[in-house]
Amino acid sequence: MHSLCLAMPSPSPINPLFPLKQHKISRSIALRKIFVIKLHSHSKLPTSDPDHDVIKGRELEIRGLLPELMPKHLAVIADGNRRWASERGLQGKQGHRAGRRAMKEVILLCSELGLKALTFFLFSTENWFRPKDQVDFLMAEFEDMMVSDVEEYRRKGIRTSVLGDTSKLPKSLQKAITAAEETTKGNTGLHLMISLNYSGKHDILQATKKIASKVKDGMIFLEDINESLFLEELNTKCTEFPNPDLLIRTGGERRVSNFMLWQLAYTELFFVEKYFPDFKEADILEILRSFQQRHRNYGK
Repeated sequence: MHSLCLAMPSPSPINPLFPLKQHKISRSIALRKIFVIKLHSHSKLPTSDPDHDVIKGRELEIRGLLPELMPKHLAVIADGNRRWASERGLQGKQGHRAGRRAMKEVILLCSELGLKALTFFLFSTENWFRPKDQVDFLMAEFEDMMVSDVEEYRRKGIRTSVLGDTSKLPKSLQKAITAAEETTKGNTGLHLMISLNYSGKHDILQATKKIASKVKDGMIFLEDINESLFLEELNTKCTEFPNPDLLIRTGGERRVSNFMLWQLAYTELFFVEKYFPDFKEADILEILRSFQQRHRNYGK
């Protein structure tokens, strides 16, 4: 079994159908308590027709999930690829490739489960300070992902968007991103968002500048500024569900690392010890079961 750390606003009664072993509180993050639970393994079940809501609902129930309590938007900080490789005597590149395979499994599973939106944090603005050969490798991987992987996602009805300042990315990658977004924009299944050269602080800053400019030009009044207006200027304006209900970070770190700082205000946070290449379907299902036991009252 693998240790997992869960951050939540407040505890609620545990569903007796899916008991979780709770241990002592380990630390506090932004006034939220963190509990340690155990991940159990679960068998893989056959897939169904994603367009048949009744069958999909039954499959969720077979997995121990309630359709009405599924998160709309899941965000993932896929951490631990290099450490996974290092502990196995492998090169960092092999760790990133293993992480890419794990990412594909998560994407296809979320599509199968009927989630509306899925965001992966793959490359931050701070990651440019890594060694050049590593950055160049990642850029090539992202480009190949936009071409080969996205084509498979397109056939499954998945829409792909990229969050972040893409102007700083290599031109060939920018073209691949534009093509991926254009060819999948009509898809109505899972909305996959990939964060490249993304910064939560910059996201808030650029939204603030756009709103200030509109006030200066007389397009809106100061009194018009509210949360809804601000949300429309963030990178996540491309999706119907901009605020994640659930964030999973692998690799053992317990921080959000400048990711979606505005959007994560009321998100349930799950921190998993295992590295991302080892993150499997059973882990996601266990986290989803735990998520469904939470009572989210948004501070009310």
